[in-house]
Amino acid sequence: MKNTLNTLFLGLLLCSSIVLNAQSTEEVLGKHQAAMGSPEKWTAVKSLVMKNKFSVQGMDIESKTSILVGQGFRTEVEVMGNKIITAINGESGWMMRPAMMGGTGEPETMPADQVKMAASQKNIGSALIIAQKEGAKIELESKEKLDGADVYLLKVTKDGGDETQVYVSASTYFIVKVTGKQKANGQEVDTEVNFSNYKAVDGLYFPYTMETTSPMGGMMTVETVTVEINPNIDANIFAKPTK
Repeated sequence: MKNTLNTLFLGLLLCSSIVLNAQSTEEVLGKHQAAMGSPEKWTAVKSLVMKNKFSVQGMDIESKTSILVGQGFRTEVEVMGNKIITAINGESGWMMRPAMMGGTGEPETMPADQVKMAASQKNIGSALIIAQKEGAKIELESKEKLDGADVYLLKVTKDGGDETQVYVSASTYFIVKVTGKQKANGQEVDTEVNFSNYKAVDGLYFPYTMETTSPMGGMMTVETVTVEINPNIDANIFAKPTK
């Protein structure tokens, strides 16, 4: 009888822990959503154009990203008179790189692993908002310190098993850091992006400063110049050009 009661107690304790953890996760997600802007406003966004600037080895570079939500994504970067284009069109992708950067100067089909990695960029919002929309599993792991400030650490697991760690400020409920692993050219690499300087655009919040891993090594700071919501975008810009 004693063993039975102990087993029952442990079972109830486990169930309570799961419920409390689920409630905590939902609470953090709810407060994060409220901080970023209402779900209705995010749902109303059908297209977006964002312009950024950053520096690599002393070169000032500008980029333009165009998104038709759920349909297509295209980023154009101009470096020393050469244009680099990355585009996702539905379930396929293509890119164009100059010869000096390992490309052919012609549109190339993007490898499947890179298409998978970039597919989420057809959607907009934070890493958590997109993960919820895509049906990923989100779990609250802990509350800890990051650079001296309290943060919530959440683990996001996608259908394919890929995991990312998302750090949410305990005071603002904005995402301040995302880490994970991604496959590139057959190799698994660590990724890290730090977010700050959140600003409102039509009632929705975007991080205007992002610090990310530089392809040249170290970290690179990307500053957002403008965010345009619901501009007219021609869907043809996402299609791979034919020769």
